[in-house]
Amino acid sequence: MSEPIVSACALRKAFVSQAENLEVLRGIDLVVEPKARVAITGASGSGKSTLLSILGGLDRPSAGSLQVGPYDLVALPERHLAEYRSAFVGFVFQFHYLLKDFSALENVALPAYMRTGDRRSAFERARALLEEVGLGERLDHVPAQLSGGERQRAAIARALVNAPSLVLADEPTGNLDAVAARSVRELLFGLSARHGTTLIVVTHDPALAQAADIRYELSLGLLRATCTPGAV
Repeated sequence: MSEPIVSACALRKAFVSQAENLEVLRGIDLVVEPKARVAITGASGSGKSTLLSILGGLDRPSAGSLQVGPYDLVALPERHLAEYRSAFVGFVFQFHYLLKDFSALENVALPAYMRTGDRRSAFERARALLEEVGLGERLDHVPAQLSGGERQRAAIARALVNAPSLVLADEPTGNLDAVAARSVRELLFGLSARHGTTLIVVTHDPALAQAADIRYELSLGLLRATCTPGAV
């Protein structure tokens, strides 16, 4: 049996200020197997994005243990977190965060070029991914020339350009109409299967959550499984 790609135990996160001590995560236990597709739902403010940020090495937990692949994210020195985020994780956010003056091709190639310094291979990889997400005719278009769905497709291609083992998606259909949301949903899960990546998505979109193999609800700082493999 393969090792889990994510193993979190008693994970806590509190935000402390002079006014209050706000405990958002109150003891998260989560085990995710390689190539699983996981959806986490919950009310606004329940801590879904906080949990995703911790899994992605963008934030630190206040307590608990967290192993993601070969990385101990609690003990990992700050100087190595950038390597973790570049080499192991791909991010898709609700807003695409494409650079407005760069073409779709340049936006997707940039993370690979920054990581390897190999411009040719970075652009070849970016071009192949953009063709895979249906933007082969839009390579030279800047974000303002792309529709909302197309921008999110480019963002998904960018998330995959460094061949990550884990993709984290935070409300990836949140800014899209129903037609574009369906297209992005099908693309996100299809690419996860084809590229053999593990996918963890947090969402308010019931259709997006329904497409996952495993579903959790985050409430009162704790995770509750609502669907697991083999469940009726």
